[in-house]
Amino acid sequence: MSRLLIRDGCVLTLDNKIGNHRQADLLVEDGVITEIGPNLRARNAEVIDATDCIVMPGFVDTHRHLWESLFRRHDGIGDPTALGAHYSADDVYAATLAGLLGAIEAGITTVVDWAQVRSEHLDAAIQAHIDAGLRAVLVHALPAWADENWTAAAGSLVARPAHPHIRFDVAPPAGTGDVERAASEWGHARSLGLRVHAHIGASRSEQGAAAALGSAGLLGPDVTLVHCSSLGDADFDAIAAAKAGVVIAPAAEMVMGHEPPPMQRMIDRGIRPGLATETERLGPGDIFAPMRAAISVQHATYFDLKLAGKGGLPNLLTTREVIRYATIDGARAVGVDGITGTLSPGKQADLIVLRADRPNIAPINDPIGAVVWGMDTSNLDWVVAGGAILMREGRLEADIARASDLALEARARVARSAGILTGAEA
Repeated sequence: MSRLLIRDGCVLTLDNKIGNHRQADLLVEDGVITEIGPNLRARNAEVIDATDCIVMPGFVDTHRHLWESLFRRHDGIGDPTALGAHYSADDVYAATLAGLLGAIEAGITTVVDWAQVRSEHLDAAIQAHIDAGLRAVLVHALPAWADENWTAAAGSLVARPAHPHIRFDVAPPAGTGDVERAASEWGHARSLGLRVHAHIGASRSEQGAAAALGSAGLLGPDVTLVHCSSLGDADFDAIAAAKAGVVIAPAAEMVMGHEPPPMQRMIDRGIRPGLATETERLGPGDIFAPMRAAISVQHATYFDLKLAGKGGLPNLLTTREVIRYATIDGARAVGVDGITGTLSPGKQADLIVLRADRPNIAPINDPIGAVVWGMDTSNLDWVVAGGAILMREGRLEADIARASDLALEARARVARSAGILTGAEA
């Protein structure tokens, strides 16, 4: 039996039944959290000294296009989907691996990978996930350039060998605008036991789409709706009634031209969204930025109402709510809350250790406020997923040079084929 003992940390379990601990130990056995409390003992355990550190669940990135990682922060690409047809399996592997290693460095232990790749390239993406070691939900979003039969592609997805840290979901091509077609495709996905993910509400032209899906009986707890920026009240009423998962990427969405995230509409209906990075092409690859964007937008809404002299003001969103968006609420929005999202005995050991003695954050007055408002990726010290150490004392347990070389080679191949400029040429 393998054992890992994390000692003397400020432990934020984010489990309401267990509570948080100013100072405690956490024991992991064979990848599962078994005990939390003071002065724990475990024979033959590897010990992590978490003195002056915060121990908390790893972040859940509920929606990320990892295949776009080759073109991080490239303003001149335009529509990134135009590049997809130029990817080989090797390029998909390199992009996915590069994105995943960046996610580990950002304290993300579960990532929902919206894989817009051909079916024949899925094995390359899966191998990158296996090699990186994070917990993954791989959503096959069959792209238009693939020219494949979606029904066959969904069937081939479930026929692939299972992996303990990877779950397969699907994003049917009908999306949310065609209810009749969505009924057929979503029904097929459900018959295969696949959770449905769908973009919705990126523009006001999509208002009413969620309400229509709800009226048709298509929404449910096995559906994850991504963005929702421009949806109306009837849409959010339908989402709340169906208990569908909601995912927002506030930092990336505002850069991409979406409306500000509708925080108050969700809060008013008890909708607790998960947070996402969306894409590193135009935004940061960590969950610290979405946390701050979400709370800032809601606070701005509150103060706009106050300055306008409105009555019946809503409550200000708290850091305790936002940190749950980044962890357990995100896990719930994508259907993995039974295994991750809190530090609870019986759950998988997906956790991070954050340095609380760094100049950017010390002295700590409120640990949760420190994480939400003050910390960044420089505070990451240890990252553990399923009990496996992926970052040790601030350094990735990975062949970074190999991953970087593969990404550079893949970027050059795709750029040449697509006729775009990269690097210093751009």
